[in-house]
Amino acid sequence: MTTVGAVFDVLDGFCPFEQSEPWDNAGLLVGKRDFAVSKIAVSLDITAEIVEQAHQHGAELIVSHHPVIFHPLKNIEPDNPVYLLAKHGISAICAHTCLDCAHGGVNDVLAARLGLSNVQTIPTPQAQTPLLRAGELEEMSAEDFAKYVSDKLNSHVFFADGGEKIKRAAVCGGAGGEFFSDAKVAGCQAFVTGEARHHELLEAAAVGITLVVAGHFETEVPVTDTLFNLLKEQIKDVEVIKLTEISPVRFI
Repeated sequence: MTTVGAVFDVLDGFCPFEQSEPWDNAGLLVGKRDFAVSKIAVSLDITAEIVEQAHQHGAELIVSHHPVIFHPLKNIEPDNPVYLLAKHGISAICAHTCLDCAHGGVNDVLAARLGLSNVQTIPTPQAQTPLLRAGELEEMSAEDFAKYVSDKLNSHVFFADGGEKIKRAAVCGGAGGEFFSDAKVAGCQAFVTGEARHHELLEAAAVGITLVVAGHFETEVPVTDTLFNLLKEQIKDVEVIKLTEISPVRFI
């Protein structure tokens, strides 16, 4: 019999939870280690819709990237995902910043999706974990690079043009706009992330680095394939499924 604890240990071996950022809330957030598991559902987020999908498929555990509990809960309404998890007896393990920085995790997967070569981890002094990856690609203009990112991630993107040809780029999935300066220090002409603030776009262009904003969901959702394959390969007596989810962002 496989337990929630056994699944946690497999994940901990791949992306050690102790490597999470201090502000993060990752780990076993709903349920207990000794709960039995026969089916695991994998997703990026845990929403009410995701919980209902997992319940319909008969999953006893959801493994996600984003924590289903992040800020303290002051009340729990019936449509809250935490309420629904408890109602349906579904546990939740959430691997957040530990998966961002793990070898083979979010940012390695993103670098691979963008076809970067000679990928290296570069220092991220503003974080306590090694988040950023940088690699090389065929030289192109900033606009062509933004189009390239859009095509590879099937995403709407916007960008600030740093004015240099792109030969080396850094990546950080999710909300990583603040790290553009680390990419610059590492000799990159471009930085790809999921979210950036207006002043970060201005500052990036001013120091000569192209900042491409490609969507939080789109820069991180590829890692769900990694989680699916990891669990399927290492836990033989359970069924592993990937749940259907789309970005909540709509464009008009």
